[in-house]
Amino acid sequence: MLLITLVVVLLVSAVSVKSKELKVRDEALKAEQAELEARIQEEEARAESLNEYEKYTQTKKYIEDVAKEKLGMVHEGEIIFRNSDEEVPVG
Repeated sequence: MLLITLVVVLLVSAVSVKSKELKVRDEALKAEQAELEARIQEEEARAESLNEYEKYTQTKKYIEDVAKEKLGMVHEGEIIFRNSDEEVPVG
């Protein structure tokens, strides 16, 4: 009878230790899952932003904005006011 009790106590101890290890691992995996889900949401938002930018780059407004910023072009009759310290494009 003493031997059976000892075996049962050892089994319960082993199961208890494994249970605690599994709980710790479960918590770590849940934290990792939450982090990955947050990263997924960030990447989905980034993908949406890139899609919107792609649509914008195919518009006439984008072409006009780039022409104004990079090439210094203006519409006919448009007046541009500049700070005195800005560089004036030539051409």
